[in-house]
Amino acid sequence: MLLSQGVPMILAGDEFGRTQQGNNNAYCQDNRISWVDWQLSEEQQRLLAFSRALIQLRKAHPVLHRRTFFQGRSIHGLQISDIEWYRPDGQEMAEEEWTKGFVRCLGMVLNGQIMDEWDARGHHVRDDVLLLLLNAHHESISFTLPGSAGGPAWEVELDTAVDEPTAPTGRTYAAGVCFELHSRSLAVLRQSTVEREDEAG
Repeated sequence: MLLSQGVPMILAGDEFGRTQQGNNNAYCQDNRISWVDWQLSEEQQRLLAFSRALIQLRKAHPVLHRRTFFQGRSIHGLQISDIEWYRPDGQEMAEEEWTKGFVRCLGMVLNGQIMDEWDARGHHVRDDVLLLLLNAHHESISFTLPGSAGGPAWEVELDTAVDEPTAPTGRTYAAGVCFELHSRSLAVLRQSTVEREDEAG
């Protein structure tokens, strides 16, 4: 949810796995169903740390919380789009593939280089290129990373298949090579293409 567009709706306790035992209308329950227990277990503490890291990732990348809709087409005559969808073989998805019931894995490129937005000071908002890989299949899938040979490398920002999903790994992959996307996992990779204002001083 924190990697989707729009405003994430998070209920108190969602960030560490609070449960209402399946009750989706617990406003009138003055008992353990609606109470928030702040004595977190070790597992809940790990989930809270993961949620914090996802929030920081979202805040760091304007392309994850755009103010305008994606156009899904080449911008201003460029041969790149603001959003693109990929198959595991590294090729763009065709329209008819969205209706195939066997599709369990896909990639989405969010191109922060060509955002048509400005901040409150009138500066053009730019960001890196992000690649979100999702695998709902019960087996691992080798995902061919999109891009042209010799282009910027993809750096792993998030991988839910490892023990510390958001810990910096330094793992980088060239475009065109395979990334092992584990079963029922999500990964975020980044091509650094802009110098951030806060890094530039």
